[in-house]
Amino acid sequence: MTRATHIVRATHIVRATHIVWDWNGTLLHDIDAVIVATNASFAELGFPPITLEAYRELYVVPVPKFYERFMGRLPTEDEWTVMDEAFHRHYWAAAEDAGLAEGARELLQDWQRDGLTQSLLSLAPHEKLVPLVRSHGIDRHFVRVDGRTGPSHTSKAGHLVRHMAAMEAAGVTAHRTILVGDAVDDALAAAHVGARAVLYTGGSHSRRSLESAGVPVVDTLADAVRTARELSE
Repeated sequence: MTRATHIVRATHIVRATHIVWDWNGTLLHDIDAVIVATNASFAELGFPPITLEAYRELYVVPVPKFYERFMGRLPTEDEWTVMDEAFHRHYWAAAEDAGLAEGARELLQDWQRDGLTQSLLSLAPHEKLVPLVRSHGIDRHFVRVDGRTGPSHTSKAGHLVRHMAAMEAAGVTAHRTILVGDAVDDALAAAHVGARAVLYTGGSHSRRSLESAGVPVVDTLADAVRTARELSE
């Protein structure tokens, strides 16, 4: 699977439900790595560390808006450059030790075994995402894996538009698609393309924050899949 060849299986028209999985904070349980990297980026500019609870209350995409909530103002261009570089440097060092979320591997296997399709969409850099997904041995479960190829301070809506346009080759339509993610931005992106969303509390947002999106909120990925099945009935 390379940047030039994302599609690995696209051989039939799909009329059943398709899941688009988010990666960071959803399939990959990396919230500890995120907090380590976030505090490392704050330390670069002399800001105090943030707790997991506070992070989940403040986090928002695009990421500069999160920094604005924390700092009381948007970061300058120089501050953003420093924090963004520090975050990614520390995050990718810590992410190597992050495992999949509880039950993720089995859920992916079961969904595929039922003859249903799924893909992966992430704002993580594509060139880093693909090897990491492959290292966990789950790349074979996805008809497509798309990471970010543009600037890091983007939202997911435009990314999902491009992903779904490419998924048309596999017969996947937005109205039969459920996006499973851990951020309000995931729900906004799904609504933007006419898909639905289920949000998972194991990642970047608090339950209270997720519930503001007006979509189903669940505490386990098993419940996310169960809800996706119910939404498709």
